[in-house]
Amino acid sequence: MNIVLLHKNLRISDNAALYNGCNSEKTLIIYAYDKSYWLESGRSHRQFKFCLDCLSQLTENLKKLNRKLFIFKGNLNELSVWIEKNYPQSKIFVNQSTDTKNYRDQFNAFKNFFLDRNRLNIFEDFGIQTQNFDREKWSLDWHRIMKKELLPAPNKSSTDFKKIPLGLLPFNNFKKTFLKNTSTIEGSFQSGGEDNARKLLSSFLKNRANGYSLKMSSPVEAESSCSRLSPHITFGSISLRTIFHELMENINASPYQRDLLSFKKRLHWHCHFIQKLETEPELEFRSMHPMCDSLRDSENKELTEKWILGETGFPFLDACTTFLRKKGWINFRMRAMIMSFASYNLWQPWQRTSPLLAELFVDYEPGIHICQVQMQSGVTGINLPRIYSVLKQSKDQDPSATWIKGQLKSLKDAAPKNIHDAELIEIYHDKIVDLKSSARKAREEVWSIRKGSNFKKIAKEVYLKHGSRLKRA
Repeated sequence: MNIVLLHKNLRISDNAALYNGCNSEKTLIIYAYDKSYWLESGRSHRQFKFCLDCLSQLTENLKKLNRKLFIFKGNLNELSVWIEKNYPQSKIFVNQSTDTKNYRDQFNAFKNFFLDRNRLNIFEDFGIQTQNFDREKWSLDWHRIMKKELLPAPNKSSTDFKKIPLGLLPFNNFKKTFLKNTSTIEGSFQSGGEDNARKLLSSFLKNRANGYSLKMSSPVEAESSCSRLSPHITFGSISLRTIFHELMENINASPYQRDLLSFKKRLHWHCHFIQKLETEPELEFRSMHPMCDSLRDSENKELTEKWILGETGFPFLDACTTFLRKKGWINFRMRAMIMSFASYNLWQPWQRTSPLLAELFVDYEPGIHICQVQMQSGVTGINLPRIYSVLKQSKDQDPSATWIKGQLKSLKDAAPKNIHDAELIEIYHDKIVDLKSSARKAREEVWSIRKGSNFKKIAKEVYLKHGSRLKRA
């Protein structure tokens, strides 16, 4: 018996674990639903809803191959016990996944147990070095992985599970029960699934990429001009390699070549950031430059709550947070601004604000999110601190304030100048902080620890471990 264990690569095509695991007529395909994993900080219902979408389409695609998807309710420790009890001679196939501590610890125990018995096959994912880490050849390895031939869907099975294996649930039974017992949430989030991913990729390459390199900075235009593939990449409803191959097939003949080159860089950066968490898992809890952990030592929960609810008194910032809460997505620059405000202007510990923000993202990818949070908090030691001005961004990104008014209905009659200057006494929330004085103080605090020779010595070590070797154009 072969067992294919799914975690994030929820697709039928170019799925190494699924393809290789289905080379046997007797193959169990299992998704382990660990309730505690989905209750962790940073996880949310909106993310699992997308995951369910992906699993639903995967189930339909597997059905065409006379194969079934089963759910195991429990964590990996419990799953390993179940496998040993029911299928002690089985071979297990799984794709590598860089994730947060609880999953990582359980997977390492699972991995060690079955590797010792020569029963586990792990396949690389994204462009991540999991062994023989070497930043100097990282880019070469990334391109090697991306250029590999795409894998087809698994072979059709000639046998079927007449009886449901003890301890497993057919996916559709699980989904029906789960949705029945779960309250719906407000919002208009993206839907998951391989078909949706491929439609997005096709429309982006054919027309939506027009102006991408400029429009991606604006929340007004980015919603349609960005690829919108990020949650699909996170949950693996399309492989990064599939995107890369399609991109390279289209880029030379495209009228949007400059935009697609910019997009290609971001595929590279995607894995670059995940590699940092893979290399140094402790980054989930501590700053990349350890001396920076002493910067912010206490949390003001009242300020944090107003920030995450979009009630700071700064309309553009609040509009971005409101949009994010409603859509589960916002463009990168606005993510950076939202985090910068929390870390610099409010001076809150990133370890407290990071999971609150992560919960709002349907596309939450721990390696990217955590490292970007640290960059926008000035704690990496290798990136210059950047304090976003929410007032400047307001004027630059939405001069007429039309988009802001679309998010914040209470300001529909306010003058654009008053909105951009956040001068809205009696008709909007009070400002929770003075921007100039808070930015000045933050700048002084951050640079005060960056001056010393010891800081620079450690920063060099951080760069050698995590710094990009790509030269910027």
